[in-house]
Amino acid sequence: MENTVINDLKKRRSIYALGKNVTQTPAEISTTIKETIRQSPTAFNSQTVRAAILFGENSDKVWDIVAETLKEVVPAENFAATKEKIDSFKAGFGTILYFTDTATVKQLENDFPLYAENFGFWAEQALGGAQQAVWTALAAENVGASLQHYNPLIDEKIKEAFNIPDNWLLRAQMPFGSIEAPAGQKEFIPDSDRFLIFE
Repeated sequence: MENTVINDLKKRRSIYALGKNVTQTPAEISTTIKETIRQSPTAFNSQTVRAAILFGENSDKVWDIVAETLKEVVPAENFAATKEKIDSFKAGFGTILYFTDTATVKQLENDFPLYAENFGFWAEQALGGAQQAVWTALAAENVGASLQHYNPLIDEKIKEAFNIPDNWLLRAQMPFGSIEAPAGQKEFIPDSDRFLIFE
């Protein structure tokens, strides 16, 4: 099947060997990320996805916060492996912090009470769609990335370090950079376990 979307999705892999050898400028990468999130769908066009795009020392600061936080909770004998993993994210060109705007979610819950219990779920769906879209857009430009989840452990320190609004709830971190080593082989469960087709 020749489909550019599917071909780009195949390029979107979890890249853990990241570097700083990208050809794009921070401004060009920021434009790609912003436009991709802008074009990603949200329920009721609620636009609940927020992002902080960090480069250089600001990106490094995210992973320093992760390391400092985990050092307090990971057993000392296991911390070296944890630190090595964190350093692999820090080695990248930048980091995207993904948030949900909880104020918008609460407003929708108030405005549409019949659907109130769903807006939190729909915000998560919107976030997942935006993350995959950004990840794929970066992969299409030969920029590797992975998706990490150190929240809620780092939430307060991140808010303080970057003056994040209180209504932005941290949901994920995406380190990105040059692809210094390819991803491993991807395995798939059988189609019969995943799909139902009715013709």
